[in-house]
Amino acid sequence: MRAMILAAGLGTRLKPLTDSTPKALIKIKERTLLELQINKLKADGFDQIIINVHHFAEQIKNYLKQNNFFDCTIEISDESQKLLDTGGGLKKASHFFSDGNPFLVYNVDILSNINLKKLKEYHLASSGIATLAIQKRNSSRKFLFGKNNILCGWMNEKSGEKIITRDGQSELFPYSFSGVQIVDPKIFKYFPDKDVFTLVELYLSAAQKEKIIGYIHNEDEWIDLGKIENLSEAERVLDKIRSSYQGCTSHRDKVF
Repeated sequence: MRAMILAAGLGTRLKPLTDSTPKALIKIKERTLLELQINKLKADGFDQIIINVHHFAEQIKNYLKQNNFFDCTIEISDESQKLLDTGGGLKKASHFFSDGNPFLVYNVDILSNINLKKLKEYHLASSGIATLAIQKRNSSRKFLFGKNNILCGWMNEKSGEKIITRDGQSELFPYSFSGVQIVDPKIFKYFPDKDVFTLVELYLSAAQKEKIIGYIHNEDEWIDLGKIENLSEAERVLDKIRSSYQGCTSHRDKVF
C-alpha cells in the first residue's frame, strides 16, 4: 500500500537541534524519527512511500541511501527550492497516487501506536473522501465534527477564529488532529490553484461538498515530537509502544 510521510518542515520548535540537522533525522533512543515512521508504516503494510523534503534535503537523501531504503520502495518529493506546506506538498506528490487507491499521509514528527490497518478499514467502510485520526487532548487548534463524526469546521481557541463548512448541525464536537489520515485521490480535484497551502485548507474546502470523517482513537498513545520539550517524554512512550515501531533495514528497491 502507498503512503506519504510529511518531512519537509523546518523544525523551528526543535531548535537548536535543527540548526544543522533536518527534523526527520532527530533521534529518539538512537533511532531517527524517519526510521521510526518508515518501520511503523511497513509493519502495517505501507511499503511504497513518498517523502517530501526541504530543510537539509540532501542529508535525508543520503541517509536513505546509506540505510538501503529500509526495504521499501521510496521516492523523494524534493521541495528544496520552495517549501510548499502540507497541502502543497501533497499536491506536488500526487502523481505517486495515480493508481486511484486510498493512501496514508503521516507526519514525521509524531509518535503513536495507532493501528493504521484499522484506520484504513474504517475509511473504506465510511465512504468518505478522507478519514482523519483525531483525539480529545489539549491543543489550541481543533477540527469540529458533527453527527456521525463528519467534519463541519475548524477553530483556533486562542484567537477565537472559527470556520464552519457545514451548516445545520445542532452540536459540534472539537477534536485535535493527530497528523495521520487516509485520503482518497478524488480529493485532488479540490486542490487550490496555488502551490503553497495546508491540508487543513484542503479539508475544509472539500468538506463543503464531500464527507470527511473523524476516526477517534483516544485509547492510543500519541505525542508531538516537533516540540523539543517532548523529546525526553518520547523515550518513555517509545518504550511503551515499541512493538508498533519494529522493522528491518535491508534493501529491496529504491526510486529517486
